[in-house]
Amino acid sequence: MHWNIASAALLIGFVIGLTGMGGGALMTPVLVIFFHIVPTAAISSDVVASVILKPIGGGVHVRHGTVNWRLVRWLSVGSVPAAFAGAYTISRISSGGVEDDVKKILGWVLLVAAAGMAVKLAAQSRRKSGPGDHMLDPALVRPLPTALIGIVGGFAVGLTSVGSGSLMIVLLMLLYPTLSSREMVGTDLVQAIPLVASAAIGHLVFGNLALGLTGSVLVGAIPGVYIGAHVSARGPDRFIRPALIAVLTISSLKLVGAGNGFLLGATVTAIAALAAWFTLDERQRRRAAADLRDLTPAG
Repeated sequence: MHWNIASAALLIGFVIGLTGMGGGALMTPVLVIFFHIVPTAAISSDVVASVILKPIGGGVHVRHGTVNWRLVRWLSVGSVPAAFAGAYTISRISSGGVEDDVKKILGWVLLVAAAGMAVKLAAQSRRKSGPGDHMLDPALVRPLPTALIGIVGGFAVGLTSVGSGSLMIVLLMLLYPTLSSREMVGTDLVQAIPLVASAAIGHLVFGNLALGLTGSVLVGAIPGVYIGAHVSARGPDRFIRPALIAVLTISSLKLVGAGNGFLLGATVTAIAALAAWFTLDERQRRRAAADLRDLTPAG
């Protein structure tokens, strides 16, 4: 049992449950960069661990009713076969180190997506209206584009263990801008269950699985996911989405190969930016509430 890995997995598990992302985008780079695990073993172990982690977080959201089941079905149509294909592909090309190049490309894509999300959030704040808390009408689900998102995310997960809660959650936000963060996270966690199961089968057949490493990850990540999912399912939407942007940014920097010092600085900056955002948001809400009281006639 590697208790240092389990401790890191506890924090990352909390992020998975809170934001619906972070498993591959954080765990795999952490295992490779900080614990010097062979990339193929880190990818395989993370994918297999996710088979257990995703149902824990997803189950919390199912109980709280924050899952869009029609979205889950159409995402799975594309993601399940694509995830198995991704696992097969990485097994064929891993000897050349191509998976590291794939991670860097995906990291830059996610960094651009995080910037777009931040601009969108800022624009919504200036209009004094944040993302909605209501559930998306299942009739508004677009089958073909949703299945294509599943294909892209599923293949990325099978190939690098990254994509289920990072790339796919960004694409869902772009396709369904009225989807609340709680519903987005819950839907992503549930649709990821068959996705990672398919990827895990592929890695068990083709990959480089280390059972001891997988066990250490699970010991820390299981309680972290459970706690994070409870916070996500109950937390206000305006708190979850900025945290999502911060986590996505740090994850993408890890993927593009940023140094540890730069990552530490980025983390401190993200925490400071979140604190400033929450402070300004709370002041704006108090000002809006005061304005409403001034406009309301006395009883």
